[in-house]
Amino acid sequence: MMMMMMRERSPLITSVFAALLLVLLHGLGVNGDNPYRYYTWRITYGDIYPLGVKQQGILINGQFPGPTIDCVTNDNLIISVYNYLNEPFLLSWNGIQQRRNSWQDGVYGTNCPIPPGKNFTYAIQAKDQIGTYFYFPSLALHKAAGGYGSIKVYSRPQIPVPFPPPAGDYVVLTGDWFKRSHRQLKYILDSGHNLPSPDGLIINGRGWNGYTFTVEPGKTYRFRISNVGLTTSVNFRIEGHSMKLIEVEGSHTVQNTYTSLDVHVGQSYSVLVEANQPSKDYYVVVSSRFTSPVLTTTAILHYRNSFTKVSGFPPGGPTTQIDWSINQARSIRRNLTASGPRPNPQGSYHYGEIKPARTIILANSAPNINGKLRYAVNSVSYVSPDTPLKLVDYFKIGGVYSLGSISDKPNYGNGYLATSVMNANYRSFIEVVFQNWENTLQSWHIDGYSFFVVGMDGGGWTQASRLRYNLRDTVARCTVQVYPKSWTAIYVALDNVGMWNIRSEDWARQYLGQQFYLRVYTPSTSFRDELPIPRNALLCGRARGHRTRPF
Repeated sequence: MMMMMMRERSPLITSVFAALLLVLLHGLGVNGDNPYRYYTWRITYGDIYPLGVKQQGILINGQFPGPTIDCVTNDNLIISVYNYLNEPFLLSWNGIQQRRNSWQDGVYGTNCPIPPGKNFTYAIQAKDQIGTYFYFPSLALHKAAGGYGSIKVYSRPQIPVPFPPPAGDYVVLTGDWFKRSHRQLKYILDSGHNLPSPDGLIINGRGWNGYTFTVEPGKTYRFRISNVGLTTSVNFRIEGHSMKLIEVEGSHTVQNTYTSLDVHVGQSYSVLVEANQPSKDYYVVVSSRFTSPVLTTTAILHYRNSFTKVSGFPPGGPTTQIDWSINQARSIRRNLTASGPRPNPQGSYHYGEIKPARTIILANSAPNINGKLRYAVNSVSYVSPDTPLKLVDYFKIGGVYSLGSISDKPNYGNGYLATSVMNANYRSFIEVVFQNWENTLQSWHIDGYSFFVVGMDGGGWTQASRLRYNLRDTVARCTVQVYPKSWTAIYVALDNVGMWNIRSEDWARQYLGQQFYLRVYTPSTSFRDELPIPRNALLCGRARGHRTRPF
Protein backbone atom coordinates (compact mmCIF):
# COMPACT_ATOMS: atom_id res chain seq x y z
CA MET A 1 0.00 0.00 0.00
CA MET A 2 1.43 3.33 -0.99
CA MET A 3 1.89 5.66 1.97
CA MET A 4 1.74 9.42 1.73
CA MET A 5 2.28 12.14 4.26
CA MET A 6 -0.64 14.60 4.53
CA ARG A 7 -0.25 17.55 2.25
CA GLU A 8 -2.25 20.08 0.28
CA ARG A 9 -1.42 19.94 -3.42
CA SER A 10 -1.38 23.03 -5.54
CA PRO A 11 -4.41 23.47 -7.80
CA LEU A 12 -1.94 24.27 -10.59
CA ILE A 13 -1.28 20.68 -11.57
CA THR A 14 -0.33 19.51 -15.00
CA SER A 15 -3.08 19.45 -17.60
CA VAL A 16 -2.76 15.72 -18.20
CA PHE A 17 -3.05 14.87 -14.54
CA ALA A 18 -5.91 17.35 -14.22
CA ALA A 19 -7.88 15.62 -16.94
CA LEU A 20 -7.41 12.22 -15.33
CA LEU A 21 -8.27 13.67 -11.97
CA LEU A 22 -11.54 15.17 -13.18
CA VAL A 23 -12.61 11.74 -14.41
CA LEU A 24 -11.78 10.25 -11.01
CA LEU A 25 -13.50 12.99 -9.06
CA HIS A 26 -16.63 12.71 -11.18
CA GLY A 27 -16.74 9.12 -10.01
CA LEU A 28 -16.45 10.25 -6.41
CA GLY A 29 -19.38 12.62 -6.85
CA VAL A 30 -17.77 16.00 -6.22
CA ASN A 31 -18.09 19.38 -7.90
CA GLY A 32 -15.47 20.05 -10.56
CA ASP A 33 -16.12 23.80 -10.74
CA ASN A 34 -14.52 24.74 -7.41
CA PRO A 35 -11.02 24.40 -5.93
CA TYR A 36 -9.77 21.10 -4.49
CA ARG A 37 -7.80 20.40 -1.35
CA TYR A 38 -6.16 17.00 -0.88
CA TYR A 39 -5.36 15.18 2.32
CA THR A 40 -3.96 11.75 3.08
CA TRP A 41 -4.55 10.61 6.65
CA ARG A 42 -3.09 7.61 8.45
CA ILE A 43 -5.22 6.42 11.38
CA THR A 44 -3.09 4.72 14.02
CA TYR A 45 -2.93 4.00 17.71
CA GLY A 46 -0.37 5.89 19.77
CA ASP A 47 0.52 6.88 23.31
CA ILE A 48 -1.09 10.08 24.58
CA TYR A 49 -1.07 11.74 28.01
CA PRO A 50 -4.10 14.07 28.20
CA LEU A 51 -4.44 13.88 32.00
CA GLY A 52 -0.83 12.97 32.75
CA VAL A 53 -1.48 9.23 32.49
CA LYS A 54 -0.35 7.19 29.50
CA GLN A 55 -3.28 6.05 27.35
CA GLN A 56 -3.76 4.50 23.94
CA GLY A 57 -5.13 7.23 21.68
CA ILE A 58 -6.32 7.35 18.09
CA LEU A 59 -3.95 9.53 16.05
CA ILE A 60 -4.21 11.05 12.60
CA ASN A 61 -0.80 11.31 10.96
CA GLY A 62 0.66 10.89 14.43
CA GLN A 63 -1.27 13.87 15.82
CA PHE A 64 -3.74 14.26 18.67
CA PRO A 65 -5.88 16.23 18.09
CA GLY A 66 -5.85 15.60 14.37
CA PRO A 67 -4.90 18.08 11.62
CA THR A 68 -7.03 21.18 11.16
CA ILE A 69 -8.87 21.44 7.86
CA ASP A 70 -8.65 24.99 6.47
CA CYS A 71 -10.89 25.60 3.48
CA VAL A 72 -13.07 28.18 1.75
CA THR A 73 -16.79 28.11 0.90
CA ASN A 74 -17.51 25.58 -1.89
CA ASP A 75 -14.04 23.99 -1.74
CA ASN A 76 -13.91 20.28 -2.51
CA LEU A 77 -12.08 18.24 0.15
CA ILE A 78 -10.58 14.96 -1.03
CA ILE A 79 -9.58 13.10 2.13
CA SER A 80 -7.98 9.69 1.72
CA VAL A 81 -8.19 7.79 5.03
CA TYR A 82 -6.01 4.73 5.67
CA ASN A 83 -7.15 2.66 8.65
CA TYR A 84 -4.20 1.13 10.52
CA LEU A 85 -6.27 0.24 13.58
CA ASN A 86 -7.21 -3.37 14.30
CA GLU A 87 -10.90 -2.50 14.12
CA PRO A 88 -13.27 -0.78 11.65
CA PHE A 89 -13.23 3.02 11.60
CA LEU A 90 -15.32 5.92 10.29
CA LEU A 91 -15.00 9.70 10.36
CA SER A 92 -17.96 12.04 10.39
CA TRP A 93 -18.00 15.79 9.76
CA ASN A 94 -20.00 17.58 12.44
CA GLY A 95 -21.85 20.50 10.82
CA ILE A 96 -20.69 19.98 7.23
CA GLN A 97 -24.00 19.62 5.42
CA GLN A 98 -22.94 17.28 2.62
CA ARG A 99 -25.33 18.98 0.21
CA ARG A 100 -27.08 16.36 -1.98
CA ASN A 101 -24.50 13.89 -0.73
CA SER A 102 -25.33 11.96 2.44
CA TRP A 103 -23.14 9.24 0.90
CA GLN A 104 -20.18 11.04 2.52
CA ASP A 105 -21.68 11.70 5.96
CA GLY A 106 -19.51 9.13 7.73
CA VAL A 107 -22.03 7.61 10.14
CA TYR A 108 -23.08 3.97 10.09
CA GLY A 109 -26.52 4.76 8.67
CA THR A 110 -24.89 6.02 5.48
CA ASN A 111 -21.43 4.46 5.22
CA CYS A 112 -19.82 1.08 5.69
CA PRO A 113 -16.87 1.28 8.08
CA ILE A 114 -13.33 1.26 6.72
CA PRO A 115 -11.97 -2.22 7.51
CA PRO A 116 -8.58 -2.62 9.23
CA GLY A 117 -5.76 -2.16 6.75
CA LYS A 118 -8.02 -0.62 4.11
CA ASN A 119 -8.56 2.83 2.63
CA PHE A 120 -11.54 5.01 1.81
CA THR A 121 -11.45 8.41 0.12
CA TYR A 122 -14.08 10.92 1.22
CA ALA A 123 -15.13 13.53 -1.34
CA ILE A 124 -16.73 16.40 0.57
CA GLN A 125 -17.77 19.87 -0.51
CA ALA A 126 -18.17 22.79 1.90
CA LYS A 127 -21.11 23.87 -0.25
CA ASP A 128 -22.63 27.23 0.69
CA GLN A 129 -21.11 27.15 4.15
CA ILE A 130 -18.84 29.25 6.35
CA GLY A 131 -17.88 28.85 9.97
CA THR A 132 -16.50 26.54 12.63
CA TYR A 133 -17.04 22.79 12.75
CA PHE A 134 -15.15 19.61 13.63
CA TYR A 135 -14.68 16.02 12.52
CA PHE A 136 -14.68 13.00 14.80
CA PRO A 137 -14.69 9.16 14.75
CA SER A 138 -18.31 8.04 14.75
CA LEU A 139 -18.15 4.32 15.53
CA ALA A 140 -18.53 2.82 19.00
CA LEU A 141 -16.69 4.91 21.63
CA HIS A 142 -13.70 5.83 19.40
CA LYS A 143 -14.38 9.48 20.14
CA ALA A 144 -13.19 8.80 23.70
CA ALA A 145 -9.72 8.03 22.31
CA GLY A 146 -9.26 11.11 20.11
CA GLY A 147 -9.31 11.04 16.32
CA TYR A 148 -10.98 14.44 16.14
CA GLY A 149 -9.95 17.81 14.73
CA SER A 150 -11.21 21.24 13.71
CA ILE A 151 -12.74 22.38 10.41
CA LYS A 152 -12.49 26.07 9.48
CA VAL A 153 -14.55 27.24 6.52
CA TYR A 154 -13.58 30.77 5.46
CA SER A 155 -15.65 33.17 3.38
CA ARG A 156 -14.70 33.62 -0.27
CA PRO A 157 -12.57 36.75 -0.88
CA GLN A 158 -15.38 38.63 -2.62
CA ILE A 159 -17.84 38.09 0.29
CA PRO A 160 -17.75 40.81 2.98
CA VAL A 161 -17.13 39.66 6.56
CA PRO A 162 -18.56 41.73 9.45
CA PHE A 163 -15.28 42.11 11.36
CA PRO A 164 -11.68 43.04 10.50
CA PRO A 165 -9.23 40.21 9.76
CA PRO A 166 -7.88 38.96 13.10
CA ALA A 167 -4.15 38.76 13.81
CA GLY A 168 -4.51 35.04 14.46
CA ASP A 169 -7.06 32.25 14.28
CA TYR A 170 -6.86 29.77 17.17
CA VAL A 171 -8.62 26.42 17.59
CA VAL A 172 -9.91 25.40 21.03
CA LEU A 173 -10.98 21.74 21.05
CA THR A 174 -12.23 21.09 24.54
CA GLY A 175 -14.40 18.67 26.46
CA ASP A 176 -14.44 15.95 29.07
CA TRP A 177 -11.96 13.07 29.18
CA PHE A 178 -11.85 9.60 30.72
CA LYS A 179 -8.79 7.69 31.87
CA ARG A 180 -10.53 4.44 30.94
CA SER A 181 -9.97 3.25 27.39
CA HIS A 182 -12.68 3.50 24.75
CA ARG A 183 -13.05 -0.29 24.91
CA GLN A 184 -13.61 -0.20 28.67
CA LEU A 185 -16.20 2.56 28.27
CA LYS A 186 -17.96 0.57 25.56
CA TYR A 187 -18.02 -2.49 27.84
CA ILE A 188 -19.66 -0.45 30.60
CA LEU A 189 -22.41 0.70 28.23
CA ASP A 190 -22.86 -2.78 26.71
CA SER A 191 -23.32 -4.11 30.23
CA GLY A 192 -26.35 -1.88 30.68
CA HIS A 193 -24.83 0.86 32.79
CA ASN A 194 -24.25 4.56 32.22
CA LEU A 195 -20.74 5.96 31.99
CA PRO A 196 -19.02 7.04 35.20
CA SER A 197 -18.21 10.70 35.71
CA PRO A 198 -15.33 11.91 33.52
CA ASP A 199 -11.90 12.16 35.10
CA GLY A 200 -11.19 15.67 33.86
CA LEU A 201 -11.37 18.22 31.05
CA ILE A 202 -8.82 18.91 28.34
CA ILE A 203 -7.96 21.73 25.93
CA ASN A 204 -6.40 20.73 22.61
CA GLY A 205 -5.53 17.31 23.95
CA ARG A 206 -3.83 18.53 27.13
CA GLY A 207 -4.65 19.00 30.77
CA TRP A 208 -3.91 21.73 33.31
CA ASN A 209 -1.79 24.57 31.82
CA GLY A 210 -0.72 22.20 29.06
CA TYR A 211 -1.41 24.46 26.10
CA THR A 212 -0.41 28.05 25.33
CA PHE A 213 -1.99 30.67 23.05
CA THR A 214 0.51 33.45 22.27
CA VAL A 215 -0.74 36.95 21.46
CA GLU A 216 0.76 40.34 20.62
CA PRO A 217 -0.33 43.32 22.75
CA GLY A 218 -2.96 45.46 21.07
CA LYS A 219 -3.98 42.86 18.49
CA THR A 220 -7.25 40.93 18.15
CA TYR A 221 -7.50 37.15 17.78
CA ARG A 222 -10.21 34.73 16.75
CA PHE A 223 -10.81 31.72 18.99
CA ARG A 224 -12.87 28.87 17.51
CA ILE A 225 -14.26 26.83 20.42
CA SER A 226 -15.74 23.34 19.91
CA ASN A 227 -16.96 20.96 22.61
CA VAL A 228 -15.72 17.61 21.32
CA GLY A 229 -16.27 15.75 24.59
CA LEU A 230 -18.53 12.78 25.27
CA THR A 231 -21.07 13.93 27.83
CA THR A 232 -20.36 17.26 29.53
CA SER A 233 -21.36 20.87 28.88
CA VAL A 234 -18.58 23.35 29.60
CA ASN A 235 -18.08 27.06 30.24
CA PHE A 236 -15.23 28.87 28.47
CA ARG A 237 -13.59 32.10 29.66
CA ILE A 238 -10.28 33.98 29.56
CA GLU A 239 -9.03 35.67 32.70
CA GLY A 240 -9.28 39.47 32.49
CA HIS A 241 -10.56 39.49 28.91
CA SER A 242 -13.99 39.85 27.33
CA MET A 243 -15.07 37.93 24.25
CA LYS A 244 -17.04 39.27 21.30
CA LEU A 245 -19.19 36.54 19.76
CA ILE A 246 -19.03 36.62 15.96
CA GLU A 247 -20.14 33.23 14.64
CA VAL A 248 -22.08 30.13 15.70
CA GLU A 249 -21.85 27.03 13.49
CA GLY A 250 -21.96 29.01 10.25
CA SER A 251 -24.12 31.97 11.32
CA HIS A 252 -22.64 35.43 11.77
CA THR A 253 -24.09 36.71 15.04
CA VAL A 254 -24.95 40.04 16.58
CA GLN A 255 -21.61 40.87 18.18
CA ASN A 256 -22.51 40.72 21.86
CA THR A 257 -19.73 40.74 24.44
CA TYR A 258 -19.47 37.98 27.05
CA THR A 259 -17.13 37.28 29.94
CA SER A 260 -17.84 33.54 29.69
CA LEU A 261 -19.67 31.29 27.26
CA ASP A 262 -21.50 28.00 27.72
CA VAL A 263 -20.61 25.43 25.06
CA HIS A 264 -22.67 22.25 25.11
CA VAL A 265 -21.55 18.91 23.70
CA GLY A 266 -21.16 19.07 19.92
CA GLN A 267 -21.46 22.86 19.68
CA SER A 268 -19.02 25.36 18.16
CA TYR A 269 -18.56 29.13 18.60
CA SER A 270 -16.19 31.82 17.33
CA VAL A 271 -15.19 34.80 19.46
CA LEU A 272 -12.83 37.74 19.05
CA VAL A 273 -10.47 38.50 21.93
CA GLU A 274 -8.46 41.72 22.07
CA ALA A 275 -5.07 41.53 23.78
CA ASN A 276 -5.67 44.81 25.64
CA GLN A 277 -4.54 43.94 29.16
CA PRO A 278 -1.17 44.44 30.90
CA SER A 279 1.45 42.14 29.42
CA LYS A 280 1.59 38.95 31.47
CA ASP A 281 0.16 35.44 31.33
CA TYR A 282 -3.56 34.81 31.89
CA TYR A 283 -5.60 31.67 32.50
CA VAL A 284 -7.78 30.29 29.71
CA VAL A 285 -10.38 28.37 31.72
CA VAL A 286 -12.81 25.58 30.89
CA SER A 287 -15.08 24.25 33.64
CA SER A 288 -17.92 21.77 33.62
CA ARG A 289 -21.56 22.80 33.78
CA PHE A 290 -24.36 21.05 35.70
CA THR A 291 -22.00 18.54 37.32
CA SER A 292 -20.97 17.69 40.86
CA PRO A 293 -18.14 18.09 41.50
CA VAL A 294 -17.23 20.86 39.07
CA LEU A 295 -14.29 19.93 36.84
CA THR A 296 -11.82 22.61 35.72
CA THR A 297 -8.85 22.79 33.40
CA THR A 298 -6.73 25.64 32.10
CA ALA A 299 -4.51 26.74 29.25
CA ILE A 300 -2.37 29.88 29.07
CA LEU A 301 -2.93 33.14 27.20
CA HIS A 302 0.66 34.39 26.88
CA TYR A 303 1.51 37.96 25.87
CA ARG A 304 4.64 37.68 23.75
CA ASN A 305 6.59 40.26 25.76
CA SER A 306 5.49 38.80 29.11
CA PHE A 307 7.78 37.34 31.75
CA THR A 308 5.07 37.07 34.44
CA LYS A 309 3.56 33.63 34.86
CA VAL A 310 -0.02 32.93 35.94
CA SER A 311 -0.56 32.82 39.68
CA GLY A 312 -3.35 32.19 42.12
CA PHE A 313 -6.60 30.50 41.29
CA PRO A 314 -8.23 30.73 37.86
CA PRO A 315 -11.40 32.84 37.73
CA GLY A 316 -14.59 31.02 38.61
CA GLY A 317 -17.60 30.67 36.36
CA PRO A 318 -21.20 29.50 36.44
CA THR A 319 -21.72 25.97 37.73
CA THR A 320 -25.29 24.69 38.01
CA GLN A 321 -27.27 27.85 37.18
CA ILE A 322 -29.77 26.94 34.46
CA ASP A 323 -31.48 30.34 34.17
CA TRP A 324 -28.08 31.98 33.53
CA SER A 325 -27.45 29.60 30.64
CA ILE A 326 -30.94 29.98 29.15
CA ASN A 327 -30.68 33.77 29.22
CA GLN A 328 -27.32 33.63 27.49
CA ALA A 329 -28.67 31.25 24.84
CA ARG A 330 -31.58 33.59 24.12
CA SER A 331 -29.20 36.54 23.78
CA ILE A 332 -27.40 34.91 20.83
CA ARG A 333 -28.99 36.32 17.68
CA ARG A 334 -28.29 36.35 13.98
CA ASN A 335 -26.67 39.34 12.31
CA LEU A 336 -29.33 40.14 9.71
CA THR A 337 -27.23 42.56 7.66
CA ALA A 338 -24.08 40.44 7.41
CA SER A 339 -23.47 38.23 4.42
CA GLY A 340 -23.31 34.51 4.94
CA PRO A 341 -21.58 32.22 2.42
CA ARG A 342 -23.28 34.19 -0.36
CA PRO A 343 -23.30 37.98 -0.80
CA ASN A 344 -26.96 38.41 0.13
CA PRO A 345 -27.63 39.37 3.79
CA GLN A 346 -28.44 36.58 6.23
CA GLY A 347 -31.71 38.38 7.04
CA SER A 348 -32.97 38.06 3.46
CA TYR A 349 -34.36 34.61 4.31
CA HIS A 350 -37.51 35.29 6.32
CA TYR A 351 -37.94 31.95 8.07
CA GLY A 352 -40.57 33.39 10.43
CA GLU A 353 -42.95 34.09 7.56
CA ILE A 354 -43.10 30.44 6.46
CA LYS A 355 -45.80 28.25 7.98
CA PRO A 356 -44.49 24.79 8.88
CA ALA A 357 -46.19 21.97 7.03
CA ARG A 358 -45.58 19.51 9.85
CA THR A 359 -44.77 19.46 13.54
CA ILE A 360 -42.54 16.69 14.90
CA ILE A 361 -42.22 16.32 18.67
CA LEU A 362 -39.28 14.27 19.93
CA ALA A 363 -39.16 13.19 23.58
CA ASN A 364 -36.04 11.57 25.00
CA SER A 365 -36.22 8.92 27.72
CA ALA A 366 -34.09 6.36 29.56
CA PRO A 367 -36.03 3.07 29.55
CA ASN A 368 -34.88 -0.25 30.91
CA ILE A 369 -35.12 -2.80 28.09
CA ASN A 370 -34.31 -6.48 28.61
CA GLY A 371 -32.80 -5.64 31.98
CA LYS A 372 -30.38 -3.04 30.62
CA LEU A 373 -30.27 0.74 30.48
CA ARG A 374 -31.12 2.15 27.09
CA TYR A 375 -31.95 5.62 25.76
CA ALA A 376 -34.81 6.29 23.40
CA VAL A 377 -36.61 8.83 21.21
CA ASN A 378 -40.42 8.62 21.32
CA SER A 379 -39.98 5.28 23.14
CA VAL A 380 -37.83 3.78 20.35
CA SER A 381 -34.25 2.84 21.19
CA TYR A 382 -32.27 2.72 17.95
CA VAL A 383 -30.50 -0.48 16.95
CA SER A 384 -27.96 -0.35 14.12
CA PRO A 385 -28.73 -2.78 11.27
CA ASP A 386 -26.18 -4.98 9.56
CA THR A 387 -26.26 -2.76 6.46
CA PRO A 388 -26.15 1.06 6.23
CA LEU A 389 -29.62 2.45 5.57
CA LYS A 390 -28.48 4.49 2.60
CA LEU A 391 -27.26 1.33 0.86
CA VAL A 392 -30.46 -0.47 1.80
CA ASP A 393 -32.45 2.22 -0.02
CA TYR A 394 -30.17 2.33 -3.05
CA PHE A 395 -30.08 -1.44 -3.61
CA LYS A 396 -33.74 -1.89 -2.53
CA ILE A 397 -32.84 -4.44 0.13
CA GLY A 398 -35.88 -5.54 2.12
CA GLY A 399 -36.29 -6.50 5.75
CA VAL A 400 -33.81 -4.03 7.25
CA TYR A 401 -36.05 -1.18 8.36
CA SER A 402 -39.57 0.10 7.88
CA LEU A 403 -40.71 3.68 7.47
CA GLY A 404 -42.93 4.74 10.33
CA SER A 405 -40.93 2.66 12.80
CA ILE A 406 -40.81 5.83 14.91
CA SER A 407 -43.75 8.14 15.49
CA ASP A 408 -43.48 11.88 15.00
CA LYS A 409 -45.18 12.39 18.39
CA PRO A 410 -44.30 10.78 21.74
CA ASN A 411 -46.64 8.10 23.09
CA TYR A 412 -44.86 7.77 26.45
CA GLY A 413 -45.23 4.00 26.32
CA ASN A 414 -42.65 1.38 27.26
CA GLY A 415 -39.35 1.57 25.44
CA TYR A 416 -38.54 -0.91 22.69
CA LEU A 417 -35.72 -1.66 20.25
CA ALA A 418 -35.98 -0.91 16.54
CA THR A 419 -34.07 0.46 13.57
CA SER A 420 -36.02 3.70 13.59
CA VAL A 421 -36.42 5.71 10.37
CA MET A 422 -38.82 8.63 9.91
CA ASN A 423 -39.94 9.73 6.47
CA ALA A 424 -40.04 13.38 5.34
CA ASN A 425 -40.70 15.12 2.05
CA TYR A 426 -38.02 17.00 0.18
CA ARG A 427 -38.58 20.80 0.19
CA SER A 428 -40.95 20.61 3.13
CA PHE A 429 -40.63 23.20 5.91
CA ILE A 430 -41.11 21.65 9.35
CA GLU A 431 -41.18 22.46 13.04
CA VAL A 432 -39.34 20.13 15.42
CA VAL A 433 -39.84 20.27 19.18
CA PHE A 434 -37.32 18.55 21.44
CA GLN A 435 -39.14 17.75 24.69
CA ASN A 436 -36.95 16.83 27.66
CA TRP A 437 -38.74 15.50 30.75
CA GLU A 438 -35.51 14.17 32.25
CA ASN A 439 -33.45 16.00 34.85
CA THR A 440 -30.36 16.21 32.64
CA LEU A 441 -29.40 18.62 29.87
CA GLN A 442 -29.73 17.25 26.36
CA SER A 443 -27.73 18.23 23.27
CA TRP A 444 -29.29 17.38 19.88
CA HIS A 445 -27.66 17.38 16.45
CA ILE A 446 -29.10 17.01 12.94
CA ASP A 447 -26.76 15.93 10.16
CA GLY A 448 -27.18 17.57 6.77
CA TYR A 449 -28.86 20.74 8.00
CA SER A 450 -28.68 24.07 9.72
CA PHE A 451 -31.88 24.95 11.59
CA PHE A 452 -33.41 28.02 13.25
CA VAL A 453 -33.68 27.81 17.04
CA VAL A 454 -37.00 29.62 17.45
CA GLY A 455 -37.68 28.98 21.13
CA MET A 456 -36.74 27.31 24.41
CA ASP A 457 -38.34 27.31 27.82
CA GLY A 458 -39.13 25.23 30.88
CA GLY A 459 -41.96 22.74 31.25
CA GLY A 460 -43.96 21.14 28.48
CA TRP A 461 -44.33 22.55 24.99
CA THR A 462 -47.85 23.47 23.85
CA GLN A 463 -49.18 25.24 20.79
CA ALA A 464 -49.35 28.39 22.91
CA SER A 465 -45.55 28.19 23.22
CA ARG A 466 -45.37 29.50 19.66
CA LEU A 467 -46.42 32.92 20.89
CA ARG A 468 -42.95 33.23 22.44
CA TYR A 469 -40.99 32.18 19.35
CA ASN A 470 -38.29 34.41 17.90
CA LEU A 471 -39.44 34.64 14.29
CA ARG A 472 -37.04 37.42 13.25
CA ASP A 473 -33.38 36.96 14.14
CA THR A 474 -32.70 33.69 15.91
CA VAL A 475 -29.44 31.96 15.16
CA ALA A 476 -29.20 29.08 12.67
CA ARG A 477 -27.04 26.18 13.78
CA CYS A 478 -26.74 22.36 13.69
CA THR A 479 -26.56 21.47 17.41
CA VAL A 480 -28.88 22.76 20.12
CA GLN A 481 -29.29 22.23 23.85
CA VAL A 482 -32.48 21.33 25.70
CA TYR A 483 -32.42 22.18 29.39
CA PRO A 484 -33.68 19.79 32.10
CA LYS A 485 -37.48 19.44 32.16
CA SER A 486 -37.68 21.89 29.27
CA TRP A 487 -38.26 22.13 25.54
CA THR A 488 -36.51 23.62 22.52
CA ALA A 489 -38.20 24.28 19.17
CA ILE A 490 -36.56 24.63 15.77
CA TYR A 491 -37.62 25.34 12.19
CA VAL A 492 -35.98 23.33 9.39
CA ALA A 493 -36.22 23.70 5.63
CA LEU A 494 -35.78 20.17 4.28
CA ASP A 495 -33.80 21.17 1.20
CA ASN A 496 -31.23 18.37 1.31
CA VAL A 497 -32.19 14.92 0.03
CA GLY A 498 -30.65 12.01 1.88
CA MET A 499 -30.61 9.76 4.94
CA TRP A 500 -29.77 12.02 7.88
CA ASN A 501 -28.85 11.13 11.46
CA ILE A 502 -30.71 12.93 14.25
CA ARG A 503 -28.93 12.14 17.49
CA SER A 504 -28.00 13.00 21.00
CA GLU A 505 -24.51 14.47 21.13
CA ASP A 506 -24.11 12.87 24.57
CA TRP A 507 -22.24 9.92 23.15
CA ALA A 508 -23.37 7.42 25.78
CA ARG A 509 -26.98 8.24 25.01
CA GLN A 510 -26.34 8.10 21.26
CA TYR A 511 -24.60 4.72 21.58
CA LEU A 512 -27.44 3.28 23.64
CA GLY A 513 -30.18 4.34 21.25
CA GLN A 514 -31.02 8.05 21.46
CA GLN A 515 -30.90 8.60 17.73
CA PHE A 516 -32.81 7.83 14.56
CA TYR A 517 -32.62 8.63 10.84
CA LEU A 518 -34.69 11.11 8.88
CA ARG A 519 -35.20 9.98 5.29
CA VAL A 520 -35.68 13.13 3.24
CA TYR A 521 -37.16 11.72 0.06
CA THR A 522 -37.96 12.78 -3.47
CA PRO A 523 -39.07 10.47 -6.29
CA SER A 524 -36.80 12.43 -8.63
CA THR A 525 -33.64 10.71 -9.81
CA SER A 526 -32.02 13.92 -11.02
CA PHE A 527 -28.46 14.64 -9.91
CA ARG A 528 -29.69 18.17 -9.24
CA ASP A 529 -31.48 16.73 -6.21
CA GLU A 530 -29.04 14.05 -5.09
CA LEU A 531 -25.62 12.96 -6.26
CA PRO A 532 -25.17 9.34 -7.37
CA ILE A 533 -23.62 6.67 -5.22
CA PRO A 534 -19.81 7.08 -5.25
CA ARG A 535 -18.00 4.50 -7.34
CA ASN A 536 -15.66 3.85 -4.41
CA ALA A 537 -18.47 3.33 -1.87
CA LEU A 538 -17.63 0.51 0.52
CA LEU A 539 -20.19 -2.31 0.54
CA CYS A 540 -20.91 -4.39 3.60
CA GLY A 541 -23.66 -6.47 5.19
CA ARG A 542 -26.43 -7.35 2.76
CA ALA A 543 -24.99 -4.92 0.20
CA ARG A 544 -21.99 -7.18 -0.40
CA GLY A 545 -21.94 -8.53 -3.93
CA HIS A 546 -23.77 -5.53 -5.37
CA ARG A 547 -22.09 -3.04 -7.70
CA THR A 548 -22.03 0.73 -7.25
CA ARG A 549 -22.08 2.19 -10.76
CA PRO A 550 -19.93 1.83 -13.88
CA PHE A 551 -19.01 5.54 -14.20
